[in-house]
Amino acid sequence: MSSILHRPVCDLLGCALPIVSAGMGGVARSELVAAVTAAGGFGFLGMVREPPALIRSEVESLRDRGVERFGVNIIPAATDRALLDAQILACIDLGVPVVCLFWDAPLKLVARLRAEGVIVVCQVGSLAEARAVEQAGAQVIIAQGVEAGGHVRGDRPLYDLLPEIAGETELPVLAAGGLADGADLATVLSLGAQGAVYGTALIATPESFAHDFHKQRLIAASGDDTVLTDAFHINWPRGAKVRVLANSVTRGERGDAFTDARTVIGDEAGRPIYLFSTDSPLRSMTGAFEAMALYAGAGVGRLTAIVGATERVRAIAAEASGLLAANGAAAPEVGELASPACFAHEMDDRYMGFASRDELLPALNELLEAERAGARVTLRTAREIAEPDLNVLVMAIHRDEARWCGVLTKAILQLQGAPSQKTGAFHDKAMAIADIPARLAFLNRGQGWVARKLKALLPMVRNENIHADLAAMLDSHERNIERVASRLPETASTEARA
Repeated sequence: MSSILHRPVCDLLGCALPIVSAGMGGVARSELVAAVTAAGGFGFLGMVREPPALIRSEVESLRDRGVERFGVNIIPAATDRALLDAQILACIDLGVPVVCLFWDAPLKLVARLRAEGVIVVCQVGSLAEARAVEQAGAQVIIAQGVEAGGHVRGDRPLYDLLPEIAGETELPVLAAGGLADGADLATVLSLGAQGAVYGTALIATPESFAHDFHKQRLIAASGDDTVLTDAFHINWPRGAKVRVLANSVTRGERGDAFTDARTVIGDEAGRPIYLFSTDSPLRSMTGAFEAMALYAGAGVGRLTAIVGATERVRAIAAEASGLLAANGAAAPEVGELASPACFAHEMDDRYMGFASRDELLPALNELLEAERAGARVTLRTAREIAEPDLNVLVMAIHRDEARWCGVLTKAILQLQGAPSQKTGAFHDKAMAIADIPARLAFLNRGQGWVARKLKALLPMVRNENIHADLAAMLDSHERNIERVASRLPETASTEARA
């Protein structure tokens, strides 16, 4: 199972599976990291603003459990300078193998950790930030989409941001943001990531240090229950947004979040928990949990039960392996992609009627804009569908659309082109249709347009790799057209196939 999923980043981190447990502050402690490791994944301890003594005890607990490969997540921007220095010294002294930095991390800190032999991972929310941390010496980048639970760095959907970063860096990229299952892992791997970071899915486990109140709220929630807000701000830079489950705070029922007054709503071993703070409910706390930050990513609606972390990671791996195997995927070899210059030369050489690079790039960008529109329409539509089977179908098509966005982006970058950032006009037209069957029929007509474009383009594509990808894309669209048409009323079905 692991061979089809194994990526070079696994060798760097020291794990069998490219499944990473996020370093969630307060929540991700040794019990959770050990359970994830037991399944073959990699885990980060969430040590945000924690004292060095806790870092030491959690690291020692992991080593007592036989775990040697793990990481520590710290956030310089949210940490007092003296405490940050003490945390870094503790990590170095303990020989922590991997450290993850997030949110305006001082770039000199990357170099300092590298000099001590620490593998440095940086989580980013933009291409500019990815370039900066790569130049500073980071060895792994986590691309975080706006769908992520907890603190959200950027403002772009993961399936837009990920292919862009993956196509611009030589570093391994992990994807984060709204991921919940194995289909998500398969999707991000196809978009250029070498692995996936799971947060919310691993809060909803017995091993996480989250309070049961938080866990129960997660498994009862839908994706529409999450809110991106800056109301939970105490202890963090002003304006930093978080994704949480809607509650009395996000609804404005607790008053002005930015008042100077401080209201105590909980306690943790004598430490007051304030209203509007970034603290989430933990096992060690008491208080008004409903008004605390109930962190949750946009994929929370696919979590329906509290499941052991080892079991959850194995289930994610099994589902992803099955999907990749069904699509004929194999574990990629390092350096399998040809260089951009090679592709550009190949496509510029007009030969027996094949399209030139300058002819191919506009066609690929037109398809990219259409696929981005389709991905957004299917995601938004799935949220409106209560029927389980139809919801599953539309989400499957959404993942296909997102995957083809990644494939097209990669092809454009290989041709030394600039991937379009636009979303096709199809999106607004589709979302203006309130009736779901009518919208799905319109979606199928859009899928048919893409299929016709691909049929016309394929004979003109000389490069074998790009040709194979576009042929697979055509096959996927034709299958999805039939799948949707079979679920529509007869009249709409006939129109949808047209």
